[in-house]
Amino acid sequence: MDAKAIRRIGILTGGGDCPGINAVIRAVSKTAMYDHGWECFGIEDGFLGLIENRIHPLHSADVSNILTRGGTILGTSNKANPARFAVGTNKLGEPIFEDVREKAAAHYHEHGLDALVVIGGDGTMSCAAGMIPLGVRCVGVPKTIDNDLMHTHITFGFTTAVETGTEAIDRVHTTAASHHRIMVVELMGRNAGWLTLFVGMASGADAILIPEIPYDIGRLCEFCKARKAEGKRSTIVAVAEGARPIGGDQFVQQTIADSPDPVRLGGIAPVLARQLEMCSHMEARSVILGHVLRGGSPSGMDRILATRFGHKAADLLAAGRFNELVVVQHGALTSVPITDVAEKQRLVPVEDDLVRAARAVGTSFGD
Repeated sequence: MDAKAIRRIGILTGGGDCPGINAVIRAVSKTAMYDHGWECFGIEDGFLGLIENRIHPLHSADVSNILTRGGTILGTSNKANPARFAVGTNKLGEPIFEDVREKAAAHYHEHGLDALVVIGGDGTMSCAAGMIPLGVRCVGVPKTIDNDLMHTHITFGFTTAVETGTEAIDRVHTTAASHHRIMVVELMGRNAGWLTLFVGMASGADAILIPEIPYDIGRLCEFCKARKAEGKRSTIVAVAEGARPIGGDQFVQQTIADSPDPVRLGGIAPVLARQLEMCSHMEARSVILGHVLRGGSPSGMDRILATRFGHKAADLLAAGRFNELVVVQHGALTSVPITDVAEKQRLVPVEDDLVRAARAVGTSFGD
């Protein structure tokens, strides 16, 4: 179909929520309506809504006054992969998965959609890539506080999460100093350490533990003891949920059997705090920031970035450039094939400039 034939687009938001999603929905919808005269349809709860045919029109009033709102007005799901969708359980209580992409594609065509704007992270883009062979044309927008999508230097939601985490650790500093404690603060990020690295640097954390650099508990303990010997009143350890000891495994909080990504990391902070207290003979406490990092109103920079992403996504559709993801490279907006980012993660290089800068000012990575 020629790009000029586009008359109706769908918008969905998949994966975990994060600040700035509504700003993207607003930008895509208003650009589509005002610049191109297209109709817009909202798909509820990510790909789950496409599978269950929960699709409704979006009007200008629906997407007005949502720029500053956190979360997503469309809802989201991180458990609905059309290529591997849980449809029930067997006699042992184990989930039964089916490929329901044909069903989802039928709903896409039933509503006369000419393209989808898919807002999400690597899991959502993997789902989108699986729909492309069935004639579903997509344009992606990179969303995640983890900042771990390939081929983009930044995702919207990341900056707000960095500010939230930084403010939290700023507050932890004062109570840690008052009680002469080691404080271990756990942050999200899955297998990527970008969020913990940025928050740790911005908040002046004394140690930063990320998945890409396994830590040695003995060396970390000696670091804490050395700080105390120097007269330092406290030690702040920023730890990523996916961090792991040298030769050890990541800490798994739970496994969700019917999810496409069943492993949920987390719980390293209290374990690490107990270990440090025992080996250092210093009082230690833990804080898990968790979903606090994903909530709240987006920062000014994320509102701007999300708006730019949404506008660029509509422009790609208008230009007939389907199945591409909007990305930021060297400060400029461009795009790459969605298939190039599907099922991949951008990790922190162990010799990244930020890692080197943190080491230069005395930050420990536990190695």
